Amino acid sequence: MRIFTPLTEQTVSALKCGTNVLLNGVIYTARDAAHKKMVEALAAGEDLPFDPQGQVIYFVGPTPAPPGRIIGSAGPTTSGRMDAYSPILLKKGLRGMIGKGPLSAEVIQTIKETGSVYFGTIGGAGALLSTCIKKAEVIAYPELGPEAIRRLEVKDLPAVVLVDCYGADLYELGRAKYRIS
Repeated sequence: MRIFTPLTEQTVSALKCGTNVLLNGVIYTARDAAHKKMVEALAAGEDLPFDPQGQVIYFVGPTPAPPGRIIGSAGPTTSGRMDAYSPILLKKGLRGMIGKGPLSAEVIQTIKETGSVYFGTIGGAGALLSTCIKKAEVIAYPELGPEAIRRLEVKDLPAVVLVDCYGADLYELGRAKYRIS
């Protein structure tokens, strides 16, 4: 299923746990340090570096771009490292997150409450994923190096719905499928 950002309520409500998607449009990058800075900015009454309404954050710290390339390897980082910050950003209008690994029960509950979605991409496939990035620019926190916030334009970035807006969690459903009673 090909989907486009910013994500709408209609798009997100049609996505079911386990659905393969191809993401297109603008997404933003942020890892631990950038998330911390964004949450601190909100606490201080400041604006975020981008309007989160309907947007998607990719938990990635890309490597430097080799000569002739837009960006270096851009594979996902472990999403649980952002669990302390994700509910705050989801409540501010963030509609999607891309990473790898399970999320906390609190983040999954917030995904349900806010009508959001969590996508997964394949760790270790960062070089391949980077070919889906057509434009990249640092928009905030350049002092963080690879963890700076970037605005990416992506075409057909492959992902799978790991947690849908109804709270179905592919990590739990997958384990249950093979659990012996």
